[in-house]
Amino acid sequence: MSQIPGGNLYDRFGSRNPVARILMTGYLKAFDELMNVAGVNAALEVGCGEGNLAIRLAARGVVVTATEPDGDTIEGARRLAARRGVAIRFEKTSIEAMDVAAMRSPLVVCCEVLEHVSSPEAALSRLAALAAPWLLASVPREPLWRALNMARGAYWSSRGNTPGHVNHWSKNGFIDFIGGGFEVVEVRSPLPWTMVLARERKGAG
Repeated sequence: MSQIPGGNLYDRFGSRNPVARILMTGYLKAFDELMNVAGVNAALEVGCGEGNLAIRLAARGVVVTATEPDGDTIEGARRLAARRGVAIRFEKTSIEAMDVAAMRSPLVVCCEVLEHVSSPEAALSRLAALAAPWLLASVPREPLWRALNMARGAYWSSRGNTPGHVNHWSKNGFIDFIGGGFEVVEVRSPLPWTMVLARERKGAG
């Protein structure tokens, strides 16, 4: 269930494209809303990529540990955090290699990761072991994601599928998937993603 190495193919957080910026504004608004519901002061981000969400969390006073399996990507995230003046504990590790007992967290953030893993069910089980009690997860909403890629002329040979995306969920499909391991509490649909805040099932952990 290894995560895709090397960070994002497209820097959606740093894009100057006006449409992309509007979409990311909606994404971050939904993320902040769900963070407010969780109301935690510590978080673990699994698959932090370039570190943008980890930095956003740290800037609001959350104590953040962020993990990423790719060395170059996590070094870039460290540099970006330093430039932004926030303290984050970064670890180069995969979800499989994490010490679950040591890394359990009040909130686990796993955004734009699950579409890349070879075994999403195994990844969800691992996230359930790490979350104490909250999980905040997002994935591209299909088939809308691929349709929008094709509308902008991207990835026509793969019918709009972004390279590295091996799992695909509709909004309801992703809610049902997360519900297999957690109690789904809140859902947001910032175009073109599905974002879920879920809680550890009672009696679990």
